[in-house]
Amino acid sequence: MTDRWVIHLPVTAPDLHRARIFARTAARVLARLSARVEPGGVTVSAEDQQNVRHWVFCDRLLPGGARCALPVDHTSPCSRCAPWLNHR
Repeated sequence: MTDRWVIHLPVTAPDLHRARIFARTAARVLARLSARVEPGGVTVSAEDQQNVRHWVFCDRLLPGGARCALPVDHTSPCSRCAPWLNHR
């Protein structure tokens, strides 16, 4: 038996692009509420092909062990936080 459980929360969106935007937003909000949220592991899928997952975050390993927090399809250099977010 494991001490970790994963929550699967189906939320619908009209297309892959908007699904990724919604998933990024939800993951960032939830990550502010709990350190147990792992945004880098967020994926989205078509409702009728839930076994085909699309990554939401880049999540590449950065120097020092941090992970890239930018969208999976970003063209700028990897970063540990999204530049448009104001972290205080």
